[in-house]
Amino acid sequence: MKKLIFILIFFGSFATFSQLEKNKLKTFTFKEVAKLHQKKPKPIIVFIYTDWCKFCHGMKKNGLNNNEIITLLNENFYFIELNGEEKKDITFLGKTFVYKPTGKNTGIHELVNELATINKRITYPTTIVLNSKRTIEAQFNYYLTSKNLKTILTHYIFLKK
Repeated sequence: MKKLIFILIFFGSFATFSQLEKNKLKTFTFKEVAKLHQKKPKPIIVFIYTDWCKFCHGMKKNGLNNNEIITLLNENFYFIELNGEEKKDITFLGKTFVYKPTGKNTGIHELVNELATINKRITYPTTIVLNSKRTIEAQFNYYLTSKNLKTILTHYIFLKK
């Protein structure tokens, strides 16, 4: 009898643990999105960050790490993370964007300049919504909580329908 109870508890704990497992956010590259978009057009969310930005790290840890947000993003959008100081060339919409040094050990990627400039300034983090035609629908140049993100995402999901 004790063995049976132990076995039930043991396997029951696995079942409970598997239900608590978090969704994983599907992150794409611009190249992957270009291919996927041809088959199934969806709005694109571009999260622009830098490695040194505390607010960016906070938004990744809190806002983008929420199970509900992950589900909304995975099901309704293509999600791209873009480091503002990325040194690799990126081709998007038929144009190749490159890293432009601005000083010693500093610089900015041209694509970030193209997507995230608001009033001639770039602020980190910036979240951009590109519609299914891949034009900028909205720019949010500040930290977004999971509550803010949910409101924004559900708004664009509703517009899409």
